[in-house]
Amino acid sequence: MKYSLIAIALVAMLAGCSSSTTRDQLQIQDPTVLQNGFSATQSQAAGAVTPQWIATYGGAKNGAMLSAVQTRLNALGERKNNYFGDKAQCWLNAAAEERSSHDGWGFVEEALSQANRLTTALESGQGLSADNPELRTASVLRPDLWKQVLAVKTSPLFPQCQEAQRLTACSEVELIHAGHEAWTRDFDESKRLVDGVEKGMPGVAAALEACTPPPVAATVPAVPQKMTLQADATFRFDRGDLAGMLPAGKAKLDELVRNLKQADDVTSIRIDGYTDRLGSDSYNRQLSAKRAETVKRYLLSGGVTAPISARGRGKEDPVVQCNDHNREALIACLAPNRRVELDFVRAGARTSALPQNQRTQDQPELQGQQEH
Repeated sequence: MKYSLIAIALVAMLAGCSSSTTRDQLQIQDPTVLQNGFSATQSQAAGAVTPQWIATYGGAKNGAMLSAVQTRLNALGERKNNYFGDKAQCWLNAAAEERSSHDGWGFVEEALSQANRLTTALESGQGLSADNPELRTASVLRPDLWKQVLAVKTSPLFPQCQEAQRLTACSEVELIHAGHEAWTRDFDESKRLVDGVEKGMPGVAAALEACTPPPVAATVPAVPQKMTLQADATFRFDRGDLAGMLPAGKAKLDELVRNLKQADDVTSIRIDGYTDRLGSDSYNRQLSAKRAETVKRYLLSGGVTAPISARGRGKEDPVVQCNDHNREALIACLAPNRRVELDFVRAGARTSALPQNQRTQDQPELQGQQEH
């Protein structure tokens, strides 16, 4: 490995002969890299090797470590199919490329260290970080491209878009790899890597866009074929007029009005009111008719335009049969019979003759009777 300050200085001298236009296009952020000739800094700030760096990386056997980390990463199977696994692989690829070109500046060791760090974190499920390292052998360049990469990583779609994760992870590694080439004053090679990242950015954006969920189509609320309103939950005791309607009953009808306005296939509505068997037939029929009529008027006042018929059927068609001797228990048992039923006729459905002009007029409440 060539770690000497003299080597760094010689490279800086040669850089004075390279294209300043290429160097400027890289928008290099490290001022020491822009120096050349004998004025080039030979210091730790310029990337000179330190004892700490040698202690961390100096004893690494690159070939063995490259093979070992690759084997561990492959062993993760599906667990490596994400941003972190892709980034580890890209670091391994960068290390292998520089090793094959006999890079002796220390980038191979640094790249392998990053691949090992991410692989270890994936194995344990702890310590995963999307932050990028500051390497001794790489300078920061092209902040405009880094800004684009950050925009992708912070998109709410990024966590669920595996292809965008892969492309972004490799773009980050390539930009750092390009930073290494710039650090060694090989500006042409640095620009080649940067150009590859820049050309690939539209593909990253396209991958991210492909993960955009399709717009949710506005769903028309389904109106059931039949709806039952329990009288005890819709009206107050012994009441069938609008003033006697409970808040829960109004809320249920308000929801129905909204759904009916969005449904374009309901051609007519039939409303039947029912009571239990307690009380006189006359009273039960009057109360059931009033409740059915009140529900009808509520729908019409809400803007429902489909024709609506309403009638009171008293104690007809009971849902349950109860024989409790205790009156309170009997009343509770008969609750399902006290109801208002709404039938919805749809376009194209076979229709039956519906009662017409059955508007039941409000009748005075009969006092002293048990509400049914």
